[in-house]
Amino acid sequence: MDATKELRDFFPRLEPFERGMLALPPDPGPGARHHLYWEQSGNPEGTPVLFLHGGPGAGSSPAHRRFFDPGFWRIVIFDQRGAGRATPYASVEDNTTRHLIDDIERLRQHLRVERWVVFGGSWGSLLALAYGIRHPERVLGFVLRGIFLGRVAEIDWFLYGMRTVFPEAWRTFAEFIPEDERGDLLGAYHRRLINPDPAVHLPAAQVWSRYESACSYLVGPADESATTTGSSLALARLEAHYFKNHLFIDNDEILRRLDAVRSIPATLVQGRYDMVCPIVTADALARAWPEAEYVVVPDAGHSALEPGIRSALIKAMETMKARAVAAGPAARRRRA
Repeated sequence: MDATKELRDFFPRLEPFERGMLALPPDPGPGARHHLYWEQSGNPEGTPVLFLHGGPGAGSSPAHRRFFDPGFWRIVIFDQRGAGRATPYASVEDNTTRHLIDDIERLRQHLRVERWVVFGGSWGSLLALAYGIRHPERVLGFVLRGIFLGRVAEIDWFLYGMRTVFPEAWRTFAEFIPEDERGDLLGAYHRRLINPDPAVHLPAAQVWSRYESACSYLVGPADESATTTGSSLALARLEAHYFKNHLFIDNDEILRRLDAVRSIPATLVQGRYDMVCPIVTADALARAWPEAEYVVVPDAGHSALEPGIRSALIKAMETMKARAVAAGPAARRRRA
């Protein structure tokens, strides 16, 4: 279905009532131990909702709290390994999809949450589904935006296909790499981004991030302060790391394993003119998951901050709120 023209805006700004750093068990070997930044805002006794940021590596921002009614939701946000305020910053060591799924479960246990709504966009939509497939008993519902399933064709589109619509941005992205390496842009960027020398990795990160940003909006954000806390290095390095490793999942793994989450309420929100995660992927997910509500925003691109996408996400959360109210307080506020 198409999103309506009746736009909803962000809830008012708010500050966390609790925040901290969660130490994660180290993997065997010499790698540095990871610590996640997490925060809670809204209603401490409310129904929990987990926000999963994009990238990988984009990090969270204060704007992300504002998709949710703070009088109802207990809003949980965290920075994934290597992103934002997590440490070590921009680290690719022990950083895979499996690690992030396990981190979500550790955070859930740490915060004594039994079940939560999972809200994620772009890479966050893939991570939300991967988590739900592994732990469906912990998910009350999904709100997913800018659908990304981590398939080879989606990575190739990011690296080469977006030049169909954004030739100028792609030309800057490609021409940063010497001509004899342009047959494998991902390999060329990955080598530079994992290089420990800032003189090598920082320019590459800035060009990568500008390319992605230039292709992300049909309508720019009204609130210029609504930006992530992470810098271009975490975004570019972690995206290249995950893309190089095919997101650490099989090509059609999410679609093949949808039965695990099919009965969980879900809303899929997709911008018609999303060039970073084109609508063909959301369409494939919606066809494989007819039980999910599918909302196409006709005048939007990729970013969650665009007016139409933002409004559709807030409406989806209001629908989730109505479901939670109908379920009754005992079902809404169980604690482990």
